[in-house]
Amino acid sequence: MPPPITHHTSHTMGNGASSSSGGGCSGGDRSSITHHTSHTMENGACSSNSGSQSGAGTSTTDEPLAGSTVGASLIISTDGISPNQSPDLSPNLSPSSGASSVLLDEDDCDASLATGLSTLSSSVNLVNFSIIDSTLREGEQFATAYFDTAQKIQIAQALDEFGVDYIEVTSPAASPQSRADCEAICKLGLKAKVLCHIRCNMDDARIAVQTGVDGINMCIGTSAQLMAHSHGKDMAYIASKAREVIEYVKSNNIEVRFSGEDSFRSDFSEILELYTLVDSLGANRVGIADTVGGATPMEVFDKVEAIRKAVSCDIETHFHNDTGCAIANAYMALEAGATHIDTTVLGIGERNGITPLGGLMARLMRAHYEVVLKKYKLEKLGYLEDLVARVVSVEIPFNNFAFKGPMLE
Repeated sequence: MPPPITHHTSHTMGNGASSSSGGGCSGGDRSSITHHTSHTMENGACSSNSGSQSGAGTSTTDEPLAGSTVGASLIISTDGISPNQSPDLSPNLSPSSGASSVLLDEDDCDASLATGLSTLSSSVNLVNFSIIDSTLREGEQFATAYFDTAQKIQIAQALDEFGVDYIEVTSPAASPQSRADCEAICKLGLKAKVLCHIRCNMDDARIAVQTGVDGINMCIGTSAQLMAHSHGKDMAYIASKAREVIEYVKSNNIEVRFSGEDSFRSDFSEILELYTLVDSLGANRVGIADTVGGATPMEVFDKVEAIRKAVSCDIETHFHNDTGCAIANAYMALEAGATHIDTTVLGIGERNGITPLGGLMARLMRAHYEVVLKKYKLEKLGYLEDLVARVVSVEIPFNNFAFKGPMLE
């Protein structure tokens, strides 16, 4: 049996815990836990790094950081491609400015694949697919992320321009500043829906409803480790609280997702029973979270497929990248029937982050080229990544995914 989760491997804290780097907190000792180690808390906890603080080396200018994309990039080119034609993967791409190009090769696949991306088969149905970008929630747990209000607004607007379907922000119950930032983003009039992340309790739910969010992403630890070392409650308690909060949120005409935190290490029969209950209560989505990043693609497929057979609501997935499987796991979840994928820009997040937005786009482009180009503005991705990289003071990875060509300009 694996050892209990410590504070650096879990998003959950117990009574009075805090992980704030800015703003206020309604209770608890704020000295022992750093801002990037946790996001879900029990009684009196706080998990915000919101406030007026700005990280070292950050900038609030609108222009991308000069030279930030220098390095070898994985180029997906659409040069000379009409909207109804798949791109040719012949090795004649010119590198982007200052970057050497690494082609997406065919890995000795059947020669018929060389005719274009449309020949690649996939069972993924993107008709109901949605991206929930969590840069402003999960991303706040990144080691050097200190988003002030202006930076959060700038990132939210850039995400909206790119075309993400949802933008998830930190719990407004985490601190007064987190609440103020949530309300400010809700007032921007974005096309994307604004979600906030909360614990599974009524106090958080009441605060969230008052902010004007479009939806609430609620979670509580369901693994034996978290039930023992986080909130100390059993499944009967979790089911009771889930019912209470879902019924309240739905009565206010707001979307709600219920997720078992660390659900991949939870008793899966209990997860299926719990998710069947919350589905019957009218939850818009159930979420399955690989909180410690240990799931394998086939495990993901099997479990998501089982959930798909058990519930009629949508399925949201959240994959940490501790073992480098986040993109593969996200795609396998879609193959198995998931409808929503959590991402962050450049994959930033707790520890080594979650599914990167750009990486997921590159994977989807291989089999769903025209759908992806129609739904998302890939030409906006470079600016978005430069913006976030500048704000959190990191360089764009040398092997980052890049998208080029006249259709993307």
